[in-house]
Amino acid sequence: MRIDARHRLREAEWQDSPHFDDRPSWAQPELLVLHCVSLPQGQYGTGFPQALFRGELDPGVHPDFADLAGLEVAPHIFIDRAGGLLQFVAFDKRAWHAGQSVWSARNGCNAYSIGIELEGSVEGPYTAEQYAVLLAVCVALIQHYPALSPDAIVGHSDIAPARKTDPGPYFDWQGVQRSLHRQLAKTCSADGNGTL
Repeated sequence: MRIDARHRLREAEWQDSPHFDDRPSWAQPELLVLHCVSLPQGQYGTGFPQALFRGELDPGVHPDFADLAGLEVAPHIFIDRAGGLLQFVAFDKRAWHAGQSVWSARNGCNAYSIGIELEGSVEGPYTAEQYAVLLAVCVALIQHYPALSPDAIVGHSDIAPARKTDPGPYFDWQGVQRSLHRQLAKTCSADGNGTL
């Protein structure tokens, strides 16, 4: 995967979200934050998460959406159950995905993070297609943004533990880290660098 001059993944379908602003002048992507979403809860392929991220979700469509009225939220990237890849916010912008959050004693993770949303639930596993796309996205981001590293990938639950539980107990952290380190090592070897 490649990131273009507009800070967009070339392989992702672009959908405009209004839920972002400029990063502070001092900020750059240093952290990847993984989330999960399904609307209604546990239902997939509905298109409602995408509508929420675009600011187009009608809260009257389903009783579970009442508390989403007026919510302004969007990740940079959304990966559906089949591995479909959407981008809502350019990586050089501050997407509103993390809310009140802390990482390494630093508040306001939105300023220096990239948000990746997986279509899923904390109550069940993710798909092989999602893991494959997630790996490719993470490799592309780490290669493009120097301050990112494999050790700076966290769940929403890690930066907002009092509020959030995603991506949940079914997320395969060990497998993702193992695959990511392996893929980055291959890339470094192919580039003649040999080190991460």
